[in-house]
Amino acid sequence: TNNHVVDSARDLTVRLFDGRSLQATKLGTSPADDLALLKVDPFETRDISPLKLADSDLEKPGQMAIAIGSPFGHQSAVTVGVVCGLGRSEPSVLHRPIPELIQTDAALNPGNSGGPLFNMEGEVVGINTAIYSPTGGSVGIGFSIPSNLAFPTIEQLKQFGETRRGWLGVRIQNVDPDLAESLGLNAVTGALIASVNPGEPAALAGLKEGD
Repeated sequence: TNNHVVDSARDLTVRLFDGRSLQATKLGTSPADDLALLKVDPFETRDISPLKLADSDLEKPGQMAIAIGSPFGHQSAVTVGVVCGLGRSEPSVLHRPIPELIQTDAALNPGNSGGPLFNMEGEVVGINTAIYSPTGGSVGIGFSIPSNLAFPTIEQLKQFGETRRGWLGVRIQNVDPDLAESLGLNAVTGALIASVNPGEPAALAGLKEGD
């Protein structure tokens, strides 16, 4: 599910499609990705098959998309649309962009968060996370975390209860034509290190401002 759905919750209940309610444990959350991993008693769900994650890199604009959730409390509601765009970004609660989001016009509303976005094979291509709306309701612009981005995070939450990522400790600037000319570069390519955080990996490796 999404981090923003469960981040402040202490008691968690998962309701299954057949009406059963199970107590859930929060294994971990990743605010940067707006993802959270919950666990229920496997004995209680032994007769249920998990959904298959698809390769979200195969998604293309115009392909069908199906969302399932509980918009405004209406259980197991299905909405259908298409993949409108790829590579979108929206800010997380940490005010850093969640990259590579799938944009869909399958109606997403409050209560769809954390639910699956399916392809036509019934495989999960994304986890619904946000909408763009001046009214608070669906205006046809929804965003899902692609399965290929979610899966490594889910595995880390399962193993560690948190996400563990590498970092450089630098602030970089894109090289545009003016900057390339001022630096005497033959091509508009690469990145300029604008600053280096003292004591962090880039500084320890010898990288400097202006590299």
